Amino acid sequence: MYTTVNEDGVLNNYPTETKMYFAEYPAIWEQRQYVIQGVFATLLVATLTLVAFMAA
Repeated sequence: MYTTVNEDGVLNNYPTETKMYFAEYPAIWEQRQYVIQGVFATLLVATLTLVAFMAA
């Protein structure tokens, strides 16, 4: 941990910085899973919206 002291004697603690890394492009099977998740999410939101309109 890094610590600095200002002229009034107040300590400032700084955490260590984590190593930066770049994200990798998703594989084709991961992309398909994202599409399937999107379809299910869209169906869920559409169903909830229709139920809300019918209940009102």
